[in-house]
Formats: sequence, C-alpha cells, structure tokens
Amino acid sequence: MAATTLLLLRHGIAEEPRAGLADGDRALTGRGRSRTRAVLERLLALGLSADGLLSSPLLRARQTAEIAVEAGWAPELSLAAELAPEGAALACLPRWCEACPGESLALVGHEPDLSGLAASLIGAPAGRLDLRKAGLIQLRLTGAAAAGEAVLVSLLRPALLLA
Repeated sequence: MAATTLLLLRHGIAEEPRAGLADGDRALTGRGRSRTRAVLERLLALGLSADGLLSSPLLRARQTAEIAVEAGWAPELSLAAELAPEGAALACLPRWCEACPGESLALVGHEPDLSGLAASLIGAPAGRLDLRKAGLIQLRLTGAAAAGEAVLVSLLRPALLLA
C-alpha cells in the first residue's frame, strides 16, 4: 500500500554548533527532548500518527525519531541518508511511499530541507514555508509522490500544539 499522507517532522531543539563538535553529532538538549515528547503526545491525542518512519541519520534527527517510536507515534524507525541536509529526499519519496506499511509516512529531518520538500510537493516557491523545531507539516498526496502532487493539510508549530 502506498502512503497517502506525508508527515514531515523537524528534529527537536539541539545543541548549538561549536568547535570540536561535528554537525552530525549535535544531540537534542533536555528541553528539546521534553518538548519533542510533548508534541508527539499531543499529536497522538489528536489522532495523528505514522505507519512508517524514516529519519535522517544525524544524531538530533535520529533522537527525535527514537522519541516518536517510544511515544507510540510510529511503530519503528529506519534511517535514510537522503534525509540528511541537502539530501535527495524528493527523488526517493515515491519508493518510500510505496514501501510504507500503511497510509501515513513520517520523515524526520532538517531545515530548510523539509520545508523545501513540502513547498516542492505543493507547487509553492522555495522559502514560503517555515517549519519550527519539533514542528510538523502534514501533506495529502493526491497522485504520485512528486512535485506539485500534494495538498498542504496543516503546518503545526509546537507553540500551537502545546498551548
């Protein structure tokens, strides 16, 4: 079954870049972990969850995806190098959607890549969407998982979900 709902989840609040710390090794902060968990629990309470979950291999995204699985938001986690910054997520999306075990596929990644992917899928210019840390973009795929073939259902900021 091909996924018809695409959920784009940005990683939670992470350590600031600093000398001696590789970008891929930046972990979620304590606040980032707790806020991400609260967002995912709220999404579950609203009846929104994922049947499949792919994550960037960078530590902060992987930790976000692990929290999603621990919270029961998604059944399991797989890593996809194409979700790392400047990856080729759009090219892989049709294959990922086809392999999804249900109707909703979640991708955990980074900015500006996720909002750029969403903009491309809905046919909007790049830079028109802004996804906050631990925020979610929900898209409905109307045809192939390709540029211009989706409808924006919601863009949910953590502050809105946790208010």
